[in-house]
Amino acid sequence: MKNSISRFLLFLLPLCGLGGLSGCDEGFTELNTNRVNPTALAPSLVLNKAIISTTYLDGFGTLGMLTYNFGIVQQIITPYGSSLSGANYDQVNGSNTPLVWVNFYRNVLKQLVAVLDQTKSDPLQVNTYNAARIWKAYIFMILTDTYGDVPYFEAGQGYTNEIITPKYDAQQAIYKDILKELDEASAALTTTQAAVTTDILYGGDVAKWKKLGYSFMLRAAMRLTKVDPAMAQSYVAKAVAGGVFQSNADNSIIRHTAIYNNYIANHLAAREKTNFYLAAPFVNYLKENNDPRLPIFAVRYVGAKGGQEQIPARASSDPKVQIGMPMGYNDVSITTTLAQNGVASLWDYSQVNLNTVLKLDAPEFHITYSQVQLLLAEAAVRGWVTGAAADYYARGIRANLEQMASYGSAVSEADIKAYLDTHPLDAAKALELINTQYWVATFLDGNESFANFRRSGFPTLKKNPYPGSEVKGDFIRRLPYPDSEIVVNSGSLNEAIARQGPNTLDTRVWWDKK
Repeated sequence: MKNSISRFLLFLLPLCGLGGLSGCDEGFTELNTNRVNPTALAPSLVLNKAIISTTYLDGFGTLGMLTYNFGIVQQIITPYGSSLSGANYDQVNGSNTPLVWVNFYRNVLKQLVAVLDQTKSDPLQVNTYNAARIWKAYIFMILTDTYGDVPYFEAGQGYTNEIITPKYDAQQAIYKDILKELDEASAALTTTQAAVTTDILYGGDVAKWKKLGYSFMLRAAMRLTKVDPAMAQSYVAKAVAGGVFQSNADNSIIRHTAIYNNYIANHLAAREKTNFYLAAPFVNYLKENNDPRLPIFAVRYVGAKGGQEQIPARASSDPKVQIGMPMGYNDVSITTTLAQNGVASLWDYSQVNLNTVLKLDAPEFHITYSQVQLLLAEAAVRGWVTGAAADYYARGIRANLEQMASYGSAVSEADIKAYLDTHPLDAAKALELINTQYWVATFLDGNESFANFRRSGFPTLKKNPYPGSEVKGDFIRRLPYPDSEIVVNSGSLNEAIARQGPNTLDTRVWWDKK
């Protein structure tokens, strides 16, 4: 053993020098530096992360959408309670109401603020900076539409300015600034710089980013139809002049793969397959109108008497056999509806098709050409844009029907034409028809479906008749703030509640005027 140690020390001497072992740290810093582990990321890649995180970081984040947004607009419903309670019972579920807040403030906005801070003074990153402004405006639309007054001007500045208790801003002020940001950022995007080819949305195509910014501006402007029609009209005109989406090729899409999944699809396929069903109002509308989207949206495991019987051999997407689950029942009381609806069990009701619109690699859309055209149809009815409302309406419907091809389920031209021929715009019911089609065109984008339903009042839905409802009015109008805010930011929270109204499901946000 002594000989081994002696040989080791003799080996070190040439390396460390005759002065002893003190010189042995020479070169260690260089040796211990990992040359492939990044210490900083390009802002464009951080922006990509923010965009990806917008559609959640895991399947559980989608429970807010599944238990609230889809149920409020009566497209997807569950009869089950406990962790799945929400709009199905018109009750507060404190685990799921904060999910938009938590994901956006802790992840998405933190990343966006970092991008803006790193690029705001760099003339070579003008496009990344302004793209981040556009995305930040979109994120805040979702946040304020969901909760009302929220931290806005001071949000995300914990690291940069040590603001850890940001004040809540009034939604009116937030929307005014969102529109300003979209206007300025869209105009400031430039084609004089090299494309940021790592851009996950458009591969650095500045023209498409401009269209995205102006299309979001159109959406934001139309939110104000009841509370500030003059501002709404002004920004609708700016959006049209700037240039909104012109085809489905402009759609803002997150594409998925067998590895990077659509998380709503993942959650339903992995954990909740037998728990969520298409709601009767949605299925009935599609069925009564011979809508060619119904067989793409729906599947029914005909005759299934339990989850274990929801097998491919029973699966049918035939529109004639689709039966939506009625609103207002739990997993016990739903059994009283079986005979009258001609189903064998609750597991026999129609569900979202996991082989089409919710297959694991199905895309998700932030805003589409179809939605833009339908918003322009309403703007035309109001006299805010030139062109015939009927033409915008037809283009909007056609675009959504053609969009089905992105799920691998193309609608034939003959079926598109037949549907359009039998569903012209009736001027006497224009706003209802336009916004009901918007309801269909935003299927699976629960944030936008929920917002436009409150703004427009369409489609005409009946109040959820669940006997244990906590909602005193007609529908859930907003989601309550997270309980965590009571602990960490109670002063600002209480100011918002005093200004906006009680922290309940009934309180309307500013633009949701009766």
